[in-house]
Amino acid sequence: MEDANYGCGSGSQPEAVNSNDPGVLRAALLRESAERRRAECRADMQTEIAKLAHTLLVREPDIDGFFGALTREMVEESESHTCGVWLIDEAGTRCDLWMVYVQDHLFMPLKDGWESHEAEEPAKRPACQDFASHLFEYRRGWTETIEYTNDDARLPEAFRAFACRMNSATVVATPLLLGTRTLGWMTISSPGAPQPEHQWWRVALIETMARHAALALHHNRISDASRREERRKAILEERNRLARDIHDNLAQGFAAILMQLQAAQRESGGALPPRVAASVEIAVDLARTHLTEARRSVGALRPIVGQGEDIASALKRLADLGQRTANTPIDVVIDELPRLGDAVEREIIGIAQEALTNAVRHSRARRITIRASAVQSVGLRLSVSDDGRGIGRDRSESGFGMTSMQERADRIGASLTIVTAPRNGTEVVLAWEPTALHTQVHVAG
Repeated sequence: MEDANYGCGSGSQPEAVNSNDPGVLRAALLRESAERRRAECRADMQTEIAKLAHTLLVREPDIDGFFGALTREMVEESESHTCGVWLIDEAGTRCDLWMVYVQDHLFMPLKDGWESHEAEEPAKRPACQDFASHLFEYRRGWTETIEYTNDDARLPEAFRAFACRMNSATVVATPLLLGTRTLGWMTISSPGAPQPEHQWWRVALIETMARHAALALHHNRISDASRREERRKAILEERNRLARDIHDNLAQGFAAILMQLQAAQRESGGALPPRVAASVEIAVDLARTHLTEARRSVGALRPIVGQGEDIASALKRLADLGQRTANTPIDVVIDELPRLGDAVEREIIGIAQEALTNAVRHSRARRITIRASAVQSVGLRLSVSDDGRGIGRDRSESGFGMTSMQERADRIGASLTIVTAPRNGTEVVLAWEPTALHTQVHVAG
C-alpha cells in the first residue's frame, strides 16, 4: 500500500487520439500508462485487503476486535489520522458513531461513553452527533462515496470547527453497503493540504475496506440472531420440560390425593367426628387449590398459541380458563387483529397470560378486562386491567411477575407499560409494531 500512489495520474479517462503530433501521442501514452498502473494498483489493493480481512476475522473473532483492528489498519494504510464507523440502528431511525480510531487509540462511545475523553475535547461529542445526523440525512451518501474538505458547507458547523481543530483537511465517507441496504458508513479524516491527484487511492482504499466491513458486520448479525434463536429454543424446551414434570408429577399427584380424600368423604357417609371431618374438608380444599395452581403453572410455562389459533382465539381461551378458576368476572373486548407471526404471537400470549394470572391471583379485583386492538393495521395494542388493590411499593413481594413480562416484551421489541396505584387497580399495556421500541414500567404514586 505504501507506494500505491506512485506514478498514478489525476484520474482522467484516456481519450481517442487522432493526431500525428509526437507530443500529443506521448501525452496519450503517458495517460494510458498511468491508467494501467492505477488499475493494477486497484487490483493489488483489493487482493491485499481481502487477505487482511481474512486474517483479522481469524485473529479477531469478535466484531468489536475485528473493526478495531480494521480501523487501525485503515488509518495506517491511508496515511490518515482518524477512521470512524457509524452505524444505523436496527429500527432504521438514526445513525450513531460506533467506534473511532484516532491518535493511536480506539474509542467506542456507545459502549464506553465519552466521559473519560470529554476533558480533552469537550466539543467532540456534539460535533460527532451532528455529523452522524448529517450522514443519516444526506441521501446521496447512502449509495456513493462523498469527499469533503474541512470548510465544506454541507458539513454541520460544529463538525467543521472540530475538523479544523483536529487539523483534518479532508474527510471521506463511504457507505457500508450490502446489496441495496445501507448498514452505516466508514469515514477517514486526513491531515495536510488536499491533494486531488493522490486522493483517488484513499477513496479506492476505503471503498474496498467498506465492502469487507459490511460483509463481516452482516455475517456477525446473522450469527447473533442465530445464537439468540438457539437460546430461545433452549429456554422453550426447558420450560416445556418443567411443564411436563409439573403436569405428570405434581398435578397428577394432587389430583390423585383429591380423589382419595373425596372417596373417603363419600365412604364415611357423614359418620366422621366433626373435627376429623373438618380436617378432611380442609385437606380437600388444599388439594383442590394446589391442583389448580399446578395447572396454572403448566399453562404459564407453555403459553403457546394453539395449532392454527389466532391471538383473538387464544385470548378468549385464556379468559375462559381464568374464569373457571376464579369468581372474578373477566370481560374480553377484541377487535379484528392482524397475524403477527408465531414468534411474536407466542410472546404476546405469554404476557397476556402472565398479566391475567397475576390479576386473578393477587389483585383482589371485582372485575378484570382484556382488550386488544390493531395499530395501523399492522401492529397490536393489548391491555389487561383490573380494579383491584394495585401493586405495592415493595414489588419484590408483590408476585406480579413483571420481570418475566419485560423479558418477553424485550424479545420482540415491544413497548410494555404497567400503570398501577394502591387501591386503584393495575393495567398492563403492550404495544407492538414492526419497529423496535423500548420496555417501560411506570408505577403511579
